[in-house]
Amino acid sequence: MEAQAQGLLETEPLQGRDEDTVASADYSSMLSEEEKEELKAELVQLEDEITTLRQVLSAKERHLVEIKQKLGMNLMNELKQNFSKSWHDMQTTTAYKKTHETLSHAGQKATAAFSNVGTAISKKFGDMRNSPTFKSFEERVETTVTSLKTKVGGMNPNGGSFEEVLSSTAQASAQSVAGGSRRTKEEELQC
Repeated sequence: MEAQAQGLLETEPLQGRDEDTVASADYSSMLSEEEKEELKAELVQLEDEITTLRQVLSAKERHLVEIKQKLGMNLMNELKQNFSKSWHDMQTTTAYKKTHETLSHAGQKATAAFSNVGTAISKKFGDMRNSPTFKSFEERVETTVTSLKTKVGGMNPNGGSFEEVLSSTAQASAQSVAGGSRRTKEEELQC
């Protein structure tokens, strides 16, 4: 008889389909009025206990917040601490260390490469500045600036109008370009 009773009493929790079967069953017709009243009273008592537990939980949560405030712990501080801890944990991983080392090495190489490029460009500009072409261009610019200064504020009491100075400068520039190209051809013939 005991083996038969054990088969009826399962020790396993109800599964989804079992719960659906229990929920859809109508046991009210099998219960006596006295049993129904007892179950209703138990239901009311359980609901009251649940309400009480919720109130106790809420009070404990408020107390927890008060204690944290007294200790100077607030949400922002907790987030900072969690972030700091997570950041520290991540930095101690092997993958982070290898990546950091690789990127650091790559950064050093890039810095050295940029330094070499900068040095090379500076040298090229220095070489270019000392070239005959650049010297000729520099002389033309100086001549043009001197010519402008003379015409704008020079001997003429009127100083000349802006249009006259501009026209004169353009003519002087055109003449120096034409003369500059002749010099270059003459220099080529001498070499």
